Parts: sequence; C-alpha cells; structure tokens
Amino acid sequence: MDWTMDAMLDLLGGQAEIERFRSKDFVTPQQRRQALTEKLRRALGEFPRPDHPLKAELLERRDLGDVLLEKIAYTTMESVQVPVWVLTPKGGKGPFPAVLACHGHGNGQRDAIGLDEEENEREDAGIHNRFALSLARRGMVVAIPEIMGFGVRRIAQERKSSPNHNSCETLSARLLMHGRTLAGMRVFEAMRGIDYLLSRSDVDPARIGAFGFSGGGLIAAYASALDERIKATVLCGWTNTFAGSILSMRHCIDNYLPGILKDAEQPELAGLIAPKALFVESGEKDHIFPVQHTREAIEFLKQTYAQWNAEERFCWDIHAGGHEICGRVSFDWIHRMLLAEQ
Repeated sequence: MDWTMDAMLDLLGGQAEIERFRSKDFVTPQQRRQALTEKLRRALGEFPRPDHPLKAELLERRDLGDVLLEKIAYTTMESVQVPVWVLTPKGGKGPFPAVLACHGHGNGQRDAIGLDEEENEREDAGIHNRFALSLARRGMVVAIPEIMGFGVRRIAQERKSSPNHNSCETLSARLLMHGRTLAGMRVFEAMRGIDYLLSRSDVDPARIGAFGFSGGGLIAAYASALDERIKATVLCGWTNTFAGSILSMRHCIDNYLPGILKDAEQPELAGLIAPKALFVESGEKDHIFPVQHTREAIEFLKQTYAQWNAEERFCWDIHAGGHEICGRVSFDWIHRMLLAEQ
C-alpha cells in the first residue's frame, strides 16, 4: 500500500495540463490573451475599490549624495497606509522616467537600497544589490513601497520577531477567508503605486516601468499584465515554471493562486505582458527558481513575442550568480526602453 498523497497530486497535474491544452483550441493569440487576463484577475481574488484618495504626505527628505530620498506615506484603501521611499535624481531636468521597485523577501524596502535596520548603508549589498539606487542613478524616479507583510507592514504580533520574519502565511490564510489573496492585494497596491507616480510632476506619465525581484517579480509581472500604464518590466529571480519551482519545493504561500494551474503555466502568465517590453534575469545557481526551467520559460516567451511581432521588446540575461539581482544588463535596459517610449 502507498499511503502518500503524491499520486493524487500527479493526477491533478495531468488533468490541469489537459485543461490548459484544450483552452487553446480554436482561439487566436489575442482571444487567448483576453480570456487568460480575466482568469488571472479572478484568481487574484477580489480587489478593493481603486479610487480611495491617496492623500500622499511627505514625511522626510534626505540627501544621499547623487540622489534624494523622500519618505512618503499614502493610503491605498480604507484603513491602510503605506510607507513609500522615493529616490529622485539630483541631476538633469524632469519629468523623468519612473520605476516601481518591488522588493523580495527580507527586510522590506530597506533591502532595495541596501540599508540596515538603523538605515545606515550596509557593507554587503545583499541579494537585492541596491537595485533601486542603481536605477535612480541612471536618471529615473524610483518608488519603493513597503510591500504588505514585510517590515513595518507585518501583523502587529509578528513584528516582535526577527526583522527577516514576514507575515505572508498569516495574511494569506486570513485573506482567503474574505475571498482575497495576498498576491492579489500586493498587485492591487502596486497599481496604486502607479497612481502615486502619475501624481508627481517630476514623472513622465508615458514612461512608467516596474522592476521586481523574487516575490516582487510576481507582483511586477501580474501588475504589468493588468495595468497598461506600465510600459517596461524587469523580472529578476522569478520567471520559471510552476512545475519546476513552486510545485517542486517548499515556497512561500504568497506564490499560490487558486485554480490558476488549470488555465496557465507561469510563462504564459508572464507572456500577458507582451507586446510591452519585458526583460528576464536569472542566476545559473538559483536554487529557488532553477535555471533549466527559466530557460524553458524564456523559450516560451520568445515564441509569444514572435506571435506579437515584438521580438525586439523581449530580452534576457542568465548570469553566473544565484538567487539575486545582477543588473549588469537589466539596469540600463529598462532606462533605455522607457526613454524609447513615445
């Protein structure tokens, strides 16, 4: 007797693959995209109303040498205030291209700049590689919201634990009881972050991008798929297949969406960004999102962009590192693509 549950999961996986195959019959790429976008939207769960006043407030301004750091607070929905750090170039004349920076798991928005808990610069840039600072130094306004469930935005009881501890599991479980998902709430707040960027006079509204790492890659990918205002997207340490990543090893619960596997594998969801500009970055030694499955996703995305006659708008870089941001190509790429927007 085999008392394990593996056979059941394998059976479900096979059934889902058949359903995904059948859903592509007799439809054009445009029809498939429209249908899948709606399915992604439903899988993310109910969104709050998108018209709650932001009421953005400047809390502090700090000179970091070649860029300015502004600490902002705004309201994304009723009872929810978000701390947002905004980096602005000191040189040049605006309005500037702007990027929404979506950090991954760790210490929250501080990781995107490379600061410790006392907000002093760390010697080690960490796996986020100070990516937000690098983007701002290239002449972009960069907004770094503290993502729901990290840093100061954890459940109150869980803030008493290590700064690296998150509230993903607690929030995910409780949101499900209300017909929502943590991924969906984070994507919603990313779109409110775009609302904020567009409210700034130093931001060019036609040149908005998103840059996400790991769990932040999920946010950037799905927000870019749903929000046409985002013109260029970089996904670091996330693009893969569900079968090769979140279904083959333990991952944070924030990666999982109810029923989505019956409609699409992960590369097809990332492909909803097409024909807008997309860059995929991954490390050869990434043990969380294994590179062989990233290569599978890249091949699928190449075909997707070819269907849209937009091959030149999809690029990728496989670097020698692990689960980390490299930036050797992606930092300049997103700046160049946003400047090219009309």
